[in-house]
Amino acid sequence: MTQTIFTPWKLGSIELANRVVMAPMTRNRADVEGVLPDYAIDYYRQRAGAGLIVSEATQPSVQGQGYPGTPGIHTDAQQAQWARVTDAVHEAGGRIYIQLMHTGRVGHPSVRPVATPQLAPSAVRPDLEVETIDRSVVEPVPEPRAMTLDEIAQTIEDHAQAAARAIAAGADGIELHGANGYLLHQFLSPGTNHRTDRYGGSPENRARFVVEVARACAERIGADRVGLRISPGGQFNDMKDRGNEDTYLALVDELAGDRLSYLHTLRGRTSTLHEELRRRWPTSYVINTGYLGSSELDEVAPIVESGASDLVSVGRLFISNPDLVERWRRGIERAEWDEDTFYTGADRGYIDYPSISSSC
Repeated sequence: MTQTIFTPWKLGSIELANRVVMAPMTRNRADVEGVLPDYAIDYYRQRAGAGLIVSEATQPSVQGQGYPGTPGIHTDAQQAQWARVTDAVHEAGGRIYIQLMHTGRVGHPSVRPVATPQLAPSAVRPDLEVETIDRSVVEPVPEPRAMTLDEIAQTIEDHAQAAARAIAAGADGIELHGANGYLLHQFLSPGTNHRTDRYGGSPENRARFVVEVARACAERIGADRVGLRISPGGQFNDMKDRGNEDTYLALVDELAGDRLSYLHTLRGRTSTLHEELRRRWPTSYVINTGYLGSSELDEVAPIVESGASDLVSVGRLFISNPDLVERWRRGIERAEWDEDTFYTGADRGYIDYPSISSSC
């Protein structure tokens, strides 16, 4: 009998071949202009067997970049290269959403053409060290500056413009990165959001920025093409997000009527909050078991089979197994990944993992 994870799923207005999502994974291969290399086209094409690919984190603006080697979707050159990627995925029968990520307080100003300050909801410095534009140099993250209302409005518009560019580049949709300690997550958390205006102070106010970003993107490209990723309780990037359940419930309640494409939740283990988010969210629900969780088939398939989620997203196994879904379907052993090449900026450890056909 076919496992549910291998059956098709309707996501917004598109049909997915299966319920396995390739999770967004930063790979640091873009050039200093934020343009992906030509071999990234092969990387994404090779993985088109996923029901849905969510791309690596992509900055919606110059200000949104915090790391070297990450791509953007705010210039014509960046958009043109993404168009070649999406064409390749579609030619191989796949679907792809481009993930939009503004790093906020995380990152280093040297990676931007003009070293503007890190912007954040509030001036709360993370206890982190990050790569500078010279990737051999690591420095502490500087204290960010609290965003003005005009900067908040501009950042919302930047996301909407980037969403429009993503669709113009042929993407099936976009995912807003509201997880892992980046800008949207920073607004959601009382540990990083100390604002006393309409964007802070209460669960509804902390959720407001994310809601406005999602709605601006939905107005530009359609709600059924906008997904949202969150990580309730997440501690990555020096976040202290525990005890903040009311903000996530307020967020979901506010967006429920908009009927976005999906909600993508990082969940190390199930909790009453995750169950409640699933119950309240009206469209597709995606679970990722997190960096420390198991992503093997016997762990993720029951999540879909039980109805806890409609789809599951998997990360590192897709790095070393471009045809992961077919390997799972046929019971073929998975290849091991080489963590030393995750972020090296070259094609080794990126497009040279064997497929089933090439290894037979």
